[in-house]
Amino acid sequence: MSTSWQRLTTTRPGAVEAVTLTLLLVFTVSGVVLTRTVATEPPRVWPGVVLSAVACGVLPWRRSHPLKTLAATLVCTVGQGALGYLLTPLLMGPLLVAQYATSVRVRRTISWRSALTGAACMVVTGLLFTSIHDSLLLAVVNPAAWVLLSAAFGGYIRLRRDYAVARAEHIAHEREEEARHRVVQERMRIARELHDVVAHHLTLASAQAGTAAHLSRTHPEQAFQILDQLAGTTAAALDELKAAVGLLRQDTDDGDDLAPAPGLGQLPQLVEACAAAGLEVTVTIEGPARPLAPGVDLTCYRIIQEALTNVTKHAATHAARVRLVYTPHRLTLTVTNDAAPDRPGSPPPGSGHGFGLLGMRERATAAGGTFLAGPRPRGGFEVSCAIPLAGTSESPSP
Repeated sequence: MSTSWQRLTTTRPGAVEAVTLTLLLVFTVSGVVLTRTVATEPPRVWPGVVLSAVACGVLPWRRSHPLKTLAATLVCTVGQGALGYLLTPLLMGPLLVAQYATSVRVRRTISWRSALTGAACMVVTGLLFTSIHDSLLLAVVNPAAWVLLSAAFGGYIRLRRDYAVARAEHIAHEREEEARHRVVQERMRIARELHDVVAHHLTLASAQAGTAAHLSRTHPEQAFQILDQLAGTTAAALDELKAAVGLLRQDTDDGDDLAPAPGLGQLPQLVEACAAAGLEVTVTIEGPARPLAPGVDLTCYRIIQEALTNVTKHAATHAARVRLVYTPHRLTLTVTNDAAPDRPGSPPPGSGHGFGLLGMRERATAAGGTFLAGPRPRGGFEVSCAIPLAGTSESPSP
């Protein structure tokens, strides 16, 4: 029923307004008739009916000119009281409607000033012109209370509407902030991917090219082998760059499509690429290996990749150790390198001003893990992080 009425008010507002005002006029005229049944000296009917019709006739302007409409209905109601009519809620219907509309649409101070003015007029009218002198509650207090009650109800509705508008604006602002935060997070994720891909492959390509140039005169066969591996390194770099840059061109937000392919399954190829660049990498796995979720797998691979890249660029030795420890609840991975005997004061990997350690820390934190990196007591450098495995996938059934 409520839904049908709301639909009717939307589709035919003029008809609904006419019906409402007609019913209000009927109630107001019934208030005029009520006075003749209770007053000892009842006034004539037609002046009250005329004033009721005028009061109801100005109500269509209550939305566009609320204060003027309120003043007109107040004059009509005071006139009815001056003629000896009893100011009941039925007779005051147009005034109460106009007071409600005013309280809904004007500022609170103006609304309450108008309400107090109307209540004062009702009190004065009841004291001076009432025909029921033995009941001040019915003739004075009751009309003033109805005016104030109508103003209070209108003020309550106005506050509810203002609150709803403010809440809608707040929700819209929160959605904008959340969308902006997601955009920033996505940019940071893509920036990390691009940094890891470019830094790792260019570092390996540079090391392979330098080794090939060094061996070109003394061991040309080894130099040609390294150059062949260099072609594979650059091809892998291009493939991963295409995958990372492709994130910027996708229209959908499918997480499976956005996740790059590399994972710990590509760790042997990473070790071979480092060996071609002159870095000997030893991998140790402790505990039963478990299939990882794509995000965790990518995080672990990128951290190992960036740590080995830093060893290639900064370490004085050409050897590194990768240790993977699987436990029921977490995967701990450690990448270490020793200090060179002849260069005890060599700078540790990642001690420059790049973003390698920062990117590794961000990846570990985003996966819910912990990250530690720093010089070892006996020299060298160590990178260690622990990634929780609560979100890993189960082993596939045979």
